[in-house]
Amino acid sequence: MGSERAAIALSDDEVSALLREARTMVLVTIGPDGVPDPVPMWFVVDDDGVVWMRTYAASQKVLNLQRDPRFAALVETGGTYLELRGVQLSGTVALVEDVERICSVFADLMVKYEGLDPVHVPDVKAAYAARAPKQRALRLEVTRTVSWDHAKQAAAKAATQ
Repeated sequence: MGSERAAIALSDDEVSALLREARTMVLVTIGPDGVPDPVPMWFVVDDDGVVWMRTYAASQKVLNLQRDPRFAALVETGGTYLELRGVQLSGTVALVEDVERICSVFADLMVKYEGLDPVHVPDVKAAYAARAPKQRALRLEVTRTVSWDHAKQAAAKAATQ
């Protein structure tokens, strides 16, 4: 199974591309009862490849992460089995209270998801600063990445026939 898994793994560049193009990441934290707590999240990847999210400081996910910073996260695409591609990340989350960082993450989210023209980022950051103290930026500190591209499985089978 190990060699099959390796044969369908995405390269580092493919992982990076999938993370940058994906729209929603399912973030899984550990709930107060010990049960995994999955939530869909918008996210951005910075120039260093770090995944960032933003949420309210009083949200359940922040409470979960304050208690236990471990996470798992998943992005996937594909409509049929042979089109399935995905990345699973795991590690810990750093909860960032820095207002400037929170404003930057918010503005980057608006560029990615709402089509904000990047020329307006400074104005959006300035306007958001008053709301930012009630928010947290989530920095995913990834220690493990697992990926797959089932099209590679089909290609490998075709090459051996």
